[in-house]
Amino acid sequence: MSRLDVHGGRIRPGAIVYDDRDEVAQLHGIGIQRVGELWYAWGEDKTAGGTFTAVACYSSPDLVSWRYEGDALAAADGDLGADRVIERPKVLQRPDGAWVMFLHADTADYSYARVGYAVAEHPAGPYRYLHSERPMGNISRDIGVYQEGDVGYLLSEDRDNGLQIYRLRPDYLGVEDVVATLRQQQRPEVGYESPTLVRKDGLYYLFGSDLTGWSTNDNMYTTAPSLEGPWDRWRPFAPAGSATFDSQVSVVVAVGTGHLYVGDRWQRDSLATSPPVWLPITIADGAATMQWHDTWSPQAAFA
Repeated sequence: MSRLDVHGGRIRPGAIVYDDRDEVAQLHGIGIQRVGELWYAWGEDKTAGGTFTAVACYSSPDLVSWRYEGDALAAADGDLGADRVIERPKVLQRPDGAWVMFLHADTADYSYARVGYAVAEHPAGPYRYLHSERPMGNISRDIGVYQEGDVGYLLSEDRDNGLQIYRLRPDYLGVEDVVATLRQQQRPEVGYESPTLVRKDGLYYLFGSDLTGWSTNDNMYTTAPSLEGPWDRWRPFAPAGSATFDSQVSVVVAVGTGHLYVGDRWQRDSLATSPPVWLPITIADGAATMQWHDTWSPQAAFA
């Protein structure tokens, strides 16, 4: 297994990330936020494979070296049972200062299809699980979040209707409205999964992955002047045929003067050691493009 070149301050896409304990960082399906001088990341702990172990939390000053902060959310009863599926942990800070964690909560056969909510006083937790729902009565699997001022949004893959953008309630513990519903161009009966959203120079960029199970595909993006639309055509941001460098998007996040793509290279028979793909992504003038780098430095890329 390749190790992250911590001392050189460089990232190696497709290499396993190790934390300060010299253990594999469980940064799968992550959410990530800048909090003061640190980056916090929440990932699926895949020690037990596909069923729930915990949501692990890590912090980093530089996106290269990661400190294990503990389990932000641990297995319990009900939605958090060891026989359940908890995926895509994403976190937002509410206007009152509380931290809200959003989760894809499911059963092993993926028939439950709900979004779960948990709260904490500190970004690392521990989080207190509250409840789950099918937003506006719709199924919800892979999720993302977005925040603009005090307003929060939930992005949700709804297999029956398409990719949903919901406006969250003021307390962030449920949704209050559908802002937009997007579908694929080639397969208009479905949307994209694993959605993530950023805004640059007044334009929204929405990213998602095709519905191909554990197999990777050419992930796509679309743009719009407002969240309500109109949304442009979907198109790839990595070289066509590269299957997004054999990865599935988890999040795209603004870092300094640029943006960071974080994807997962799922290994179904060894989920706990599935390596991440972290790459700089160029977003400007209505276009998003990403190239491969064997190694790269966040300090140089985002200066």
